[in-house]
Amino acid sequence: MLKRREFLGSMAALAGLPAFSQEPAKTPRTGARPPDIRGRKPLAVVCSTYYPLSHAYHIAGRFLHGYYLNGKHHVPDHYIHSVYTHQIPENDVSRNLAKTFGFKLAKDIPSALLDSKGSLDVDGVMLIVEHGDYPLNKMGQILYPRFEFFEEVVQVFKKTGKTVPVFNDKHLSITWEKASQMVRWSKELGFPFMAGSSLPFVWRKPQLELPLQSPVKEALVAAYSRIEIYGLHSLEILQTMLERRKGGETGVKSVQCLRGNAVWKAADEGRISWKLLDAALSRSETLNPGDIRINTGAVKSLTIPQMGPIAFLIEYRDGTKGTVLLLNGHIQDFCFAAQVEGITKAQSCLFQLPIPPGAKFFDAQVYNLEKLFSKKASPIPAERTLVTSGILARAMESDYLKQVKLDTPEIEVAYNAPADSGFLRGPINASED
Repeated sequence: MLKRREFLGSMAALAGLPAFSQEPAKTPRTGARPPDIRGRKPLAVVCSTYYPLSHAYHIAGRFLHGYYLNGKHHVPDHYIHSVYTHQIPENDVSRNLAKTFGFKLAKDIPSALLDSKGSLDVDGVMLIVEHGDYPLNKMGQILYPRFEFFEEVVQVFKKTGKTVPVFNDKHLSITWEKASQMVRWSKELGFPFMAGSSLPFVWRKPQLELPLQSPVKEALVAAYSRIEIYGLHSLEILQTMLERRKGGETGVKSVQCLRGNAVWKAADEGRISWKLLDAALSRSETLNPGDIRINTGAVKSLTIPQMGPIAFLIEYRDGTKGTVLLLNGHIQDFCFAAQVEGITKAQSCLFQLPIPPGAKFFDAQVYNLEKLFSKKASPIPAERTLVTSGILARAMESDYLKQVKLDTPEIEVAYNAPADSGFLRGPINASED
């Protein structure tokens, strides 16, 4: 949340913007007019909150302003038609943006999707339920109303007899029952459904794309920060790579969460691969010099909590092993490594996330969202996010139960990965002519 002085400054800046206009903007320079909406199709945004640097701000903002793609200013084929905001904090910007861009401020979810006659009035729906003031349950899960908002959208579809593509930001829900129901609804009603975060789509260094049907035996992600929020990001990296293994995805057999010295003990016993961890860390651009056992948890950062190591140990139904490590104080980026049968050297890369205020990793996500809405088909399987949601829920349950290993018969999910996982290639900024 911004301080009051920063909030007032942002409001003053917004107040100086020109009123909504049909005249197009060729570049996002200071004083540029909003992009022309003529010929573009309408989207509804259903969000938890809309303040500077929130997910709604970044994702919806790229449909409002456009963004740079391959060095040129790009305006999506869809525009923001309506916004429903569940919580309106002091630093909300949706009200001022509505004045500038002319979108409808909806009083509830149905009115964001429907016209005055009760007909479906949009070409797609974005559920961006991240950030805001929501309680935690006993396992530390944030009680975001993702499932509840999704259900309201489904009820509108059932009432009107029409559907449009739907996007759900981040994981599906905090329980397997709710997460799997969301995917079932999309299949029963036949609407394209995309879910997850930006991590599978961001730039990779080097540009590693495991070939489909790769004989991967084990994979590891080294990351940082809080167990739920960044644990999900790390699981998405793991899944977007492992789903390309021989036989495709077949489901998860067990999940265990470890903390503190139990992490190092598991590594010394061979349950976590030191070789893969070294390969992953070799790609880090933030690696702290010194002993990983000393640095992790001992070094305090301005942006991440000070806590000891956390590990998710995942056993897939086909015998493949997956590991996620949160190493606060030792690294502050996302690194991947895998052992592929027949290749001596571990395959590894860095998943690059340019920092705020621009957070250009949302460019990669929005670029793939454009595929969802324009092609009426998700570029990635919803089952991927169902699997990561299920693993995360079980990992947090294992943590709550003091590191118990949990069988996961419910995560019997089979699917095949897309030929192209959709990550952005090339330079992050504009390349030289």
